[in-house]
Amino acid sequence: MAGRLKATKRMKKIMRRYYTQAKYAHLFGKKVAWITSGGPVEPLIAMNIIPVYPENHGAMIGASKMGGKLSEFAEGMGYSQDVCSYAKGDITSSITKESPIPGGLPKPDLLVCSNNICGTVLKWYEIQARKFNVPLFIYDTPFVHTEFTQEAKEYVDAQTQEYIQFLERVTGKKFNHKRMKKVWRLSLKSMHLWKAVLETAEHKPSPMTAFDAFFHLALIVTLRGKKTVVRYYQLLLKELKERTEQDVGAVENEKYRLLWDNLPIWFRMRWLSEKFAGHQAALVADTYTQAWCGVIDYIDENDYMSSLGEAYTRIHLNVGVDQMAETIKKFIKQYNVDGLVMHSNRSCKPYSFGQYDIQNLLREMDIPVLILEADMTDERKFSESQAETRIDAFMEMIKQKKN
Repeated sequence: MAGRLKATKRMKKIMRRYYTQAKYAHLFGKKVAWITSGGPVEPLIAMNIIPVYPENHGAMIGASKMGGKLSEFAEGMGYSQDVCSYAKGDITSSITKESPIPGGLPKPDLLVCSNNICGTVLKWYEIQARKFNVPLFIYDTPFVHTEFTQEAKEYVDAQTQEYIQFLERVTGKKFNHKRMKKVWRLSLKSMHLWKAVLETAEHKPSPMTAFDAFFHLALIVTLRGKKTVVRYYQLLLKELKERTEQDVGAVENEKYRLLWDNLPIWFRMRWLSEKFAGHQAALVADTYTQAWCGVIDYIDENDYMSSLGEAYTRIHLNVGVDQMAETIKKFIKQYNVDGLVMHSNRSCKPYSFGQYDIQNLLREMDIPVLILEADMTDERKFSESQAETRIDAFMEMIKQKKN
């Protein structure tokens, strides 16, 4: 079995430097923008604004097993148990300063929110904009039930124009279109490299698992549009290709290949990885990390003004259930998958509500499906014994089917 990827060390160094730069941004005359994970980051990079992602912070809170405590504090303030644990963790951390990052996230100068991932972010970012008394821009994307219409395109193109005007007002500077073109091309190159990284898992045995992808995703989310991201994924891709050439698998004696749907269960990553590996099963792909390269076909590298809006509107969580099911069917075939693991995530309603419908739409493929009930960061909503029983039964079903 392969050990930890060598690139991991480099990744940690880049992220440490990134958070340090964000923390001391004002010493260098830079502004900090908090932005949703599905928000258009490239214009911020082009304007030399440092983007910070409360959702990335939420993932770190979950991995550090702080999610339950911070969510409980927010619930004591009156927030419902059903509110997203990312939102509750961020709101609490901004008050108590409890965080995996010393002192928590740096104070924002502006907030950018896109509703292409969920509706919760709208109220979440309104709350934080009032708390920090900073301007908020909402990049509004219409839901793509079946097709991306001409009317939708015209609407989001107008949103892009308004976004640029907002950044000009906040910074007091003219938008640098020349720099934006370079950022846009670097962003697209990063997406292509990330796609190539994920596709190395088509090889048997897979040189990486979805658990590796969850970790190495951070740069394509946070800093796409920078040369650092391109160089890093070139390094990671090189290492993964070396593994495939040598038939080095991430899971020892890989026999079964699985697909993961929804966000990770951040506080049980290692346990889940070891549990599936114990069954000689590799989670070779997932729908979550694929979202950051799934819109490549809608991007014109030479014309960001006409494709930025469409690219950010057509992401996985902003399309109908039928389209989600087709994406999963594609991955099942592409990665030669034996079973599907669906995380029924109590926090992420848009990702979870359609899962039973998707399961029904997959019946023609006759593929075993496991639904694990949990939360991405709140460990109070996870039963290890129940999950273990379900995983064992699921893997037994796959083994019988394969044999």
